[in-house]
Amino acid sequence: MSISNSPYAAFAALLASTGKPVSPAELHGLLLGRSCAGAGFEADAWIADAVELLGAEPADNVRQALVGLQDMVKGELGGSDVTVVLLLPGDDAPLGERAKALGQWCQGFLDGFGMILGNAALSAEAMEVLQDLSAIAQVQSALEESEDGESDYMEVMEYLRVAPLLLFAECGKAASPAPKPSLH
Repeated sequence: MSISNSPYAAFAALLASTGKPVSPAELHGLLLGRSCAGAGFEADAWIADAVELLGAEPADNVRQALVGLQDMVKGELGGSDVTVVLLLPGDDAPLGERAKALGQWCQGFLDGFGMILGNAALSAEAMEVLQDLSAIAQVQSALEESEDGESDYMEVMEYLRVAPLLLFAECGKAASPAPKPSLH
């Protein structure tokens, strides 16, 4: 098992052990979507939103994993590094499985983003990103096990590492306190 597969596989095993038929990718997408829409990083609000997807109150070990996932996202969105790590199967998983998880991630992101933002007005760029995510969520079975399929998958994945940052810059920053001006 590759290192990149470990977090996804561990989260999938944790969810499966509790009888929750929810994809870790969809859960991560939900969290990142709501965070980029300006939900903030209050743990109880995130857990309440996750309960809707899970269908029940999570067990303590799942709750702890969800809070850990939120801490990771908070660090990524609030840090100086401009990077988002997607919770997806590793490169050693079959392309079909990775593409399916990519679609689930996009669907989760759209659900979380829409849950928080509702019908608020967005820039043309933000609307384009959301339309792209919607399209990606629909084509999850279109990637074929081939060199071109791998290339297409990597291209989409790279796009998804930066697309949320645009939405967070537009919508999510409002939830962060503004830095105080320095007096010179």
